[in-house]
Amino acid sequence: MIFNLAELLLAALIADWLFRKCKMPGLVGMLLTGVLFGPNLLGMISPALFDVGVELRPMALVVILLRAGLKLDRQTLNRVGGRALALACVPAFLEGAVVALLAPRLLGLSPMAAVVLGAVLCAVSPAVVVPMMLNCIDQKRGSRTGAPTMVLAAASLENTLVIVIISALTAMFAGAPENPIRALAVIPVSVLIGTAIGCLTGLALCRIFERFNPRATRRAIALIGISLVLMHGEQLVKAWFPFVSLPAVMAIGFIMLERYEPYAHEMALKLSKIWIFAEILLFTMIGAQLELNAAIPILMTALLLMGAGLVARCLGAQLCLWRSSLPMGERLFVCATCLPKGTVQAAVGAMPLTALAAAGMDTGPGEVILTMAVLSIAVTAPLGAWAISYASEHFLEKQEPDSDYLSSSEMPAGS
Repeated sequence: MIFNLAELLLAALIADWLFRKCKMPGLVGMLLTGVLFGPNLLGMISPALFDVGVELRPMALVVILLRAGLKLDRQTLNRVGGRALALACVPAFLEGAVVALLAPRLLGLSPMAAVVLGAVLCAVSPAVVVPMMLNCIDQKRGSRTGAPTMVLAAASLENTLVIVIISALTAMFAGAPENPIRALAVIPVSVLIGTAIGCLTGLALCRIFERFNPRATRRAIALIGISLVLMHGEQLVKAWFPFVSLPAVMAIGFIMLERYEPYAHEMALKLSKIWIFAEILLFTMIGAQLELNAAIPILMTALLLMGAGLVARCLGAQLCLWRSSLPMGERLFVCATCLPKGTVQAAVGAMPLTALAAAGMDTGPGEVILTMAVLSIAVTAPLGAWAISYASEHFLEKQEPDSDYLSSSEMPAGS
């Protein structure tokens, strides 16, 4: 398996370099590498490596959320917080609703299966959006209006909410004897409890780091380890305690930046290096999951359904920015950030299929949902990455280092 992993990493690195040289997002090359090495074409990825990729996927999500939290400056967040909250809810709701309405006619799904599909497809990819927003923040693009920070906060919160909703909907879809109203009503409570636990954990870690002063690499590894423990703890207590770990992970990074700022930037740098490996493994595995035989017959229908959902999502984003101070170019930039799918779909796309199989029910709808999830990644991740890259370069104002305007809220983000 080690030699197989080495082959995959080297091929992905070469593909990433070639696509960047061609002025295209490197993750496109990683996705295509996964498709090429996957079971549908060359079949060069061993089953053991597939299992490892599935196990390491939560680590990639943890690294993304920690990096997001370590860049969420409080002053800038206060300035854009209301819009960020709206962007976390309205576009996803509109996209999910449109997909749920059209899927029964286009794909022959039941209404409940269509609702689950809408929830699976409606989240943007933190694996694409978060690193690109961090790059914008580091390069001082859009710093005057705070647009990248607003998108960063919205994407992170949206993913948290969507994953919790998908878990509740999947349980109902597979026939779990749970009151649907109670399952959905507990979501905001779960998010608040998770955020509180993350804040307390972050404060405790600050005290520990100040007392023992470990090296930056050890601090970053400790953050990842604690976050993974929180994710595992969620699975242990979810039956009787409403707690979700994703907002907790992001809150840890936020507290670190507030209370431990000089070291927060060091940890963010270390996490960005760890992300290089996590990104390669995540996107090559996503590409390898694409079942070409199942995807080709529904490709045109899938594109139509995804396109309708993305149009609704972009309209929702523009609705959230109504009467805002953002210029038109930055509003188009926000629309570009609505396009890519990836991490959430990779993490939860198979959840309905697994739940139906465990309940002994027909797995056909679950297979359709999984195929749509992988197709949405393969189509929108490269398209969205290219659109965000183009929009950030052409529509975001770049704040020069020697500019008179350099607020305290922006200095940590560029450090």
